[in-house]
Amino acid sequence: MGQSQVAAVPPERIRYRLTPLQRLLPVLPGVLVIMGAPILMWSDGGPLDPALVSMLIAWGVLVPLLLIASRPFGITLTPSAAVVHNLRRRTIPWSNVQAIQVDSLFGSRTVVLYEAGGRRTRLRAPITGFPSVDRRFEEKFHTIGRWWLDHRGPDWVPVPPPTVHWGGPPAPDGNPYAPPA
Repeated sequence: MGQSQVAAVPPERIRYRLTPLQRLLPVLPGVLVIMGAPILMWSDGGPLDPALVSMLIAWGVLVPLLLIASRPFGITLTPSAAVVHNLRRRTIPWSNVQAIQVDSLFGSRTVVLYEAGGRRTRLRAPITGFPSVDRRFEEKFHTIGRWWLDHRGPDWVPVPPPTVHWGGPPAPDGNPYAPPA
């Protein structure tokens, strides 16, 4: 006889978080400016104030270290809810989620949760775009969508989107959460 096959056990939770590099990249230009300030002051021919230089260097080193060591942003998928880790932690029950889509902003693609009350929650992770490309972004997006479909419960019903006050055209495919064409 052959080997016995073991059914795959679904995970109790899945986490997607920003990598340390993804947390550091948005502040890197500011750090370079802070670190370059003493050089610009010195090239002017003026005397350097040691207290100012040490403060600028401390900021240039401490800010990146704090960002790398800080509590990571992201999402934790549980059977009952999506736990969103942004500046504040929010728990969104799957029964309140109406749609999950990918949205582009400034060249980066992120996952957005649309809630029954009309609220949009943009997830900080997973995210992909220049300069930090996540090769598994599509897989993570589909995992979040599949998790929602599997856990939203039998009582879930679609809620019509909030009315649009500016009189925009209806969605062409009948999906009220589809972006305008």
